Amino acid sequence: MTTSSSAASAVRSRRGSARAVRRMHPGYLLVIPAAVLVGVFFAYPVISLALDSVLKPTPGTGHYADIFTDPTSMRILVRTFTVALLVTAVTLVLAYPYAYLMTLVGPRTRTVLMFLVLLPFWSSLMARTFAWVVLLQPGGVVSRALGWIGLEDTSLLGTQLGVTIAMAQVLLPFMVLPLYSNMSGIDRRLLDAAHSMGASRATAFRKVYLPLSIPGVTAGSVLVFILCLGFWVTPRLVGSPQESLIGQLIATKVEKLLDFPSAGALSVILLVVTMLLLLVVQGMLRRLAGRLPGAGGTDDE
Repeated sequence: MTTSSSAASAVRSRRGSARAVRRMHPGYLLVIPAAVLVGVFFAYPVISLALDSVLKPTPGTGHYADIFTDPTSMRILVRTFTVALLVTAVTLVLAYPYAYLMTLVGPRTRTVLMFLVLLPFWSSLMARTFAWVVLLQPGGVVSRALGWIGLEDTSLLGTQLGVTIAMAQVLLPFMVLPLYSNMSGIDRRLLDAAHSMGASRATAFRKVYLPLSIPGVTAGSVLVFILCLGFWVTPRLVGSPQESLIGQLIATKVEKLLDFPSAGALSVILLVVTMLLLLVVQGMLRRLAGRLPGAGGTDDE
């Protein structure tokens, strides 16, 4: 009798578990593999680095204190964020009109423009970076072009400007694609409505189209900015040790000095500062989006 009751209880338990699984939303089941992947390959390494930075070789925050009191580390950190902001600004200036043009042309021309955007993904990042090394080196194409306008013996290889140019070219597709995805969903009849109410083309664009494109600007800017912070290949080959970024410093500590706790501290600082800056930028963009529709000018411009 006891055995029968136990078996019945087990059957009821399994049926209840099966009903609970069936009641679970299918979307949750689809997220499980991605969550496991992120946990194993992202969360665990980050947590391990964070723990090593405060536990090895002795518990404490000595590694963080060393970074904030070391002028070289602080200079590299500031340079990294400066280059990331410059690259983001350059790619945004170049990508915005390009993505806007993609929304105006016909399907065939749009396909060609999209092909040009995706073309860099079909070649190796290393090959593209070495191409920039050849272009920017002394006596290269860029140096000769600058010589034609009176800037003799100018080489951008090993300079922060050269790194910015090369990184902007590499990351430009990551700005174009989010912008085009957002702009292609904007109803252009809204601009016609603004024109019918007396607004000029510039006013209609500034007060109607530009605010609606802010989500694409935000997505592209955040994506490019984050990618810039972790870039290593392009700054390493196009730049110089004197113009190194945080990725090169972390690589040096890991590969040559075997100083994993200090590298972990740098990584944690970079992660925290990045998250704080992104929150600030997101708040600024939200306020800008709220002000743009009624900002500046009059309807009779």
